[in-house]
Amino acid sequence: MGSRLNVILIVYLNTAGNKITFIFFVFFMFMPAIVIGIYSYIIFGLGLLGILYKGYLTLATLVFVSAVFYFYKNKLKVPKLNTVFIKRDLLFAIGLLVLVLQGIINLIGVLGPELGFDALWYHLTIPKIFLQNHSIFYIPGGLFYYSAMPKLTEMLYVAGLTFGNEIAAKLIHFFFGILSLVALYNLSRKFLPRTFSLLAIVLFYSNLVVGWMSITAYIDLARTFFEIMALWGFINWIEKKNRKWLITSAILLGLAISAKLLALSTLLIFAILIIIFTRKITNALAYCFFALLVPLPWFVSSYIYTGNPIYPFFTNIYPVKFNFSLINPLNLSDPISPLYIIFLPLAAFLYRKFKLSLRVMSLYSFFAIAVWYLTPQTGGGRFILPYLPAFSLVTIAIVSMIKQIKLRNTFIGLIIVLALFSIFYRGAANFKYISVVLGKESTSQFLSNHLNFSFGDFYDTDGYFAKQIKQEDKALLYGFHNLYYVNFPFIDSSYIKKGDKFNYVGVYGNNLPPRFKFWNLIYYNEKTNVRLYSIGGLMWAY
Repeated sequence: MGSRLNVILIVYLNTAGNKITFIFFVFFMFMPAIVIGIYSYIIFGLGLLGILYKGYLTLATLVFVSAVFYFYKNKLKVPKLNTVFIKRDLLFAIGLLVLVLQGIINLIGVLGPELGFDALWYHLTIPKIFLQNHSIFYIPGGLFYYSAMPKLTEMLYVAGLTFGNEIAAKLIHFFFGILSLVALYNLSRKFLPRTFSLLAIVLFYSNLVVGWMSITAYIDLARTFFEIMALWGFINWIEKKNRKWLITSAILLGLAISAKLLALSTLLIFAILIIIFTRKITNALAYCFFALLVPLPWFVSSYIYTGNPIYPFFTNIYPVKFNFSLINPLNLSDPISPLYIIFLPLAAFLYRKFKLSLRVMSLYSFFAIAVWYLTPQTGGGRFILPYLPAFSLVTIAIVSMIKQIKLRNTFIGLIIVLALFSIFYRGAANFKYISVVLGKESTSQFLSNHLNFSFGDFYDTDGYFAKQIKQEDKALLYGFHNLYYVNFPFIDSSYIKKGDKFNYVGVYGNNLPPRFKFWNLIYYNEKTNVRLYSIGGLMWAY
């Protein structure tokens, strides 16, 4: 995939000089994002070939790590911790301290067992099933329908689960949050001085939805990182009028789409911005071509399996409905910063005073709000998360323009106060992980106490399943929803097919199908409401 893209890009750039320049910028300026995408596609390729084994994954990972170390000194700029500067700039020191504390609080949650609903449902379970089968395929039925969607981040989780467990996957998502901070800081430096750039990442990282996503193996921070990078490349193109940045931005947005299909809405935003600022529809078409080229293998795979390249969108499983009920962005389970409500409208009045790149950022933010309201609201605050970096940058840019020092300091103080509130709020939410992180509570006891068994979470609280069901056995499961913690050979009723063999039936609740009414109940767990039945021999599905 990577070599094919390089060939197309070289043809598109026309001259030899431009080829060399473009390759330099892609591989030396934006290398971390590109390498991550290539690594994910290597794992995808191994899965399609049916060789998703630890040996091949180890080789791919060694190549990935070597590339990262090789280009380490040439990647994104990280804020330098100059102690002399910190002593002279108390605000910078305070902002840095708040940022570090927020990161520590989030890391505590990362090091605890996974409890996130979607992670236990499919973000981790589907990679686990892929690993068990050593291949990547569409899982039919009504439970794992997301298996047909692009899964750039889940491919990284495949590696995480190969060399570790769910903690490794959570760390991957956590570090996408850190990479997002680094990218946002570098992008902010195009508009703002050092201290205000730091405030921009403090504002972004203190959003409660960012704190929540930072501790779980979801995919939204991966999408956020790639979209920040795409925005950075896009602004470089607007400023420098060099086609290499248009293509770079498109590729990075393609990686965002490969991480989460909803990033297609951002493709619409960029296409509109291109037409507004260049009046050339050909540029917009070129951008869309390269952006869609990156996730194309996923689209083709989905079409082959389901007949729909963006399955399950526009089906009865996941109907796309417009929903304006959440007109107030604060009306979310994890609300975003109220400062956006105050300052983003001001950008419309100050628009003419902005320089070109900040105008692009402002329009991008306005369009982002519009497309978010047109997006299915099943994810609430998670779906607006990728646009919060732009909101944060525009907000801080306006704050920096306030000439009245007292008023400006008041808003800066409010940013710090809200960040401290986020630290205490997320600290309280993550407090439950401390005992298990410090080893004072076992993982088994923690999960037994904190998993939501009424929502279909499965966990073998007393180890009975692990002892009873051997590797040569298989259990058919009914009524469960989140199967990541299943630690024995199983097949779910949602995708069982004719000819599948099993000799146990596990049921959530008391809804044993009539065909198994003569099977013997051998186990019941009152806490988890799980029953296990056996007939003493193998059965075939029909």
